[in-house]
Amino acid sequence: MRVGRSMTEVVGRTPVTQLRRVVPDDAAEVFIKLEWFSPTGSYKDRMALAMIEEAERRGELRPGMTVLEYTAGSTGSSLAYVCAAKGYPLKLVTSDAFAPEKLATMAALGAELVIVHSPGGKITPDLTPTMIEAARRLADDPNVYWTNQLHNTDSLVGYRQVGAELLEQMGPTIDVFCCAVGTSGMAMGVKDAFDAAGCAARLVIFEPDSSPVISAGEVGDNSVEGIGIGLVPPLLDAGKYDEVRAVSERDAFEMARRLAAEEGLMAGASTGLNVVGAIQLAKELGPGKTVVTVACDTGLKYLAGDLYRR
Repeated sequence: MRVGRSMTEVVGRTPVTQLRRVVPDDAAEVFIKLEWFSPTGSYKDRMALAMIEEAERRGELRPGMTVLEYTAGSTGSSLAYVCAAKGYPLKLVTSDAFAPEKLATMAALGAELVIVHSPGGKITPDLTPTMIEAARRLADDPNVYWTNQLHNTDSLVGYRQVGAELLEQMGPTIDVFCCAVGTSGMAMGVKDAFDAAGCAARLVIFEPDSSPVISAGEVGDNSVEGIGIGLVPPLLDAGKYDEVRAVSERDAFEMARRLAAEEGLMAGASTGLNVVGAIQLAKELGPGKTVVTVACDTGLKYLAGDLYRR
């Protein structure tokens, strides 16, 4: 059991479990890393901590400065927790298109929220660019440090830990690692860790079929928060992944409900999408192989919405 001297010292070392009830018998084994064991219930805690501490290390972020970011909510909650623990004011550009639980969490952790209204509450193709532009205007202040998550390679420092932990937990048995991409930081960080260790596991990335911008160059509205952001993530290196797949958004929501009811695993729609894609791969690979994915965040963030309503 770890003992941290502050809340920033308890990120990571999350467990892995095998999925049994939702995976067919004639498929490869599917394992999932439970990132909702992190302090805010999201794998974004790793990214937030890395972006802040790397900026401190370089002297770009100093006491008294304000941290700034645009966010769908998970990154914002993670930054809010890290900034609260370290004593930095935080300003977050977000939207009413995202779960009210996320907005409430960011505010509870002391962040100042700048809300961008989204007509109909949809995650539209222009929402992320609009939030980025709002953040860009606020960043024109020498006392502001803009983490700028879509372009910040410091995030990879945190996400490489996911890959290193998986290799420690699973050994060399991983045939495929797969995940949905938002910033794409986790996919790229895990791949870096695997490559450094000589692990030959394939990397398959997912996006919602309602906005297949990477696989088909098409953008559209979607309801899977944190992914399908309407543009190809700047951090995504096409030379590092083996395949991209568009996964059914409808199936992702249903899988999130199944994971809760059949596996006792409550997570968001992005995790449902990860598992739908992982099972597709597991069926193709067949018995004797291993597919690993990630539970991105806790389903407790989505109880006020439609995710768990049948």
